[in-house]
Amino acid sequence: MRLDPLSIPYRIAENSTQIGGAIVVAGVAGSGGSGGNLLQGAGIFLAIAVLGIALVAGWNVAYFRRFTYELTEDTFDIESGVFSRRDREIPYRRIQNVDVRQNVIQRLLGIAEVRLETAGGGQTEAQLKYVNRTEAERLQAEVGRRKRTDAGEEATTTERESESLFAISPRELGILGIVSMDFRLVPLVLVGLSVFGPTAIASTLPDVGSFFLIGPLVGLGTIVALAIVSGVVSMLQYYDFQLGAYGDEYRYERGLLQRYSGSIPIEKVQTVSIRENVLARLLGYASLTIETAGYAPGQGSGARSQSAVPIAERDRVFELAQSIEPFGDVTFERPPKRARERYAVRYLLVALVVIAGTFAVTFHPDVSGPWYLTAAILPFAPVAAHLKWRHRGYYLGEEYVLTRNGFWSRRITVVPTYRVQTVLSSRTVFQRRRKLASVVIDTAGSSSLVGEDAVAADIDADRADRLRDAVAKRLQLAIGHRETPE
Repeated sequence: MRLDPLSIPYRIAENSTQIGGAIVVAGVAGSGGSGGNLLQGAGIFLAIAVLGIALVAGWNVAYFRRFTYELTEDTFDIESGVFSRRDREIPYRRIQNVDVRQNVIQRLLGIAEVRLETAGGGQTEAQLKYVNRTEAERLQAEVGRRKRTDAGEEATTTERESESLFAISPRELGILGIVSMDFRLVPLVLVGLSVFGPTAIASTLPDVGSFFLIGPLVGLGTIVALAIVSGVVSMLQYYDFQLGAYGDEYRYERGLLQRYSGSIPIEKVQTVSIRENVLARLLGYASLTIETAGYAPGQGSGARSQSAVPIAERDRVFELAQSIEPFGDVTFERPPKRARERYAVRYLLVALVVIAGTFAVTFHPDVSGPWYLTAAILPFAPVAAHLKWRHRGYYLGEEYVLTRNGFWSRRITVVPTYRVQTVLSSRTVFQRRRKLASVVIDTAGSSSLVGEDAVAADIDADRADRLRDAVAKRLQLAIGHRETPE
């Protein structure tokens, strides 16, 4: 089988755009030797541009003619290469996801890019640029069916109708745009403005003496701009989001300008996370993400985790999470109160650094003002410490471990005990002084690579040792239970 013929003109336009700069430079250099003759120079420039496009067109025609693919009984075979031939046989059992992507122009042409993601390495094993949209959907379904057949599953499971689990509504899409602000950027913006803002305002508006009043307005404007941009981006990414269950995998579609379609293998699910920032919690909404094994950050469509529900009412999100992993009702155990004291000391030190930085800026000859007003942030340090302590905790069940962390963006992570790879306890110098420790529960997913492991943070040191041993024992029991034939 071959790629869609419309892939030829599309790839020609795509590649010509990518090397357009080189063509222009070559054309300008070539026309420079025309002795000042404008008409002759334009002719040389046009000739070089036409030659460059002709070479691109010839390459892509050859690419199309020499690219073939075939679904055999056991493998997905691809033959490609214009000068250097490459033959690949990808076993179905290694294929983790068949991802289908379309931008606006591709949708108008009715073509799509198909990416084959494989387990173990998180890389795109092969790309089909581009096939007919109908063919892309057929390949996605057929590879899934052959994967299940290769695994020895019964035909009744493979022929199961798709069940819709979630479809985002226009109201939910609007709420997603509102709550998509990443509040972790706010402290960075405020600190940056407190350090560099006064000097910048004084140099830009030297006649304005009360720039300490302008600074907060600039900060507020920056935060609002960030909120609008991040909200619009999220709405474009998750426009018309749909999630369905099909046999042993979840399938999703999303996106307006760039349309994505992919699958999440149920057997590869490592953790389920319920996420909610401050604004989402106030409105009663949350999101649900599923992390799978075999992906690495920045690689392929499954980088880090897949969004199973970008935004929905919190009760509905928990209901969907429990349908994926039936963890039941939980009651989180918070860290001891001495952990809250540790947070308070930390935040007070940060506040003092900010105040000292603001005071230091006043030594600039063009800067003056009531720097001491920044001391107003001191009372917020114990409040922030309490909120951080209140939103942390863990729960240990017979088959699941749950952890909760974060105030600005709270994350509840559900880890099946049989998915645990390693469990370890750690104690920093400051934790040892207060007899605290953290227990990290690692899985085969990519969270450990980006610092988002499930963590029972700042719990009592003795309890941390007991939790680590309990999780390890439950892991062995779970493995034994799953390996024992019924």
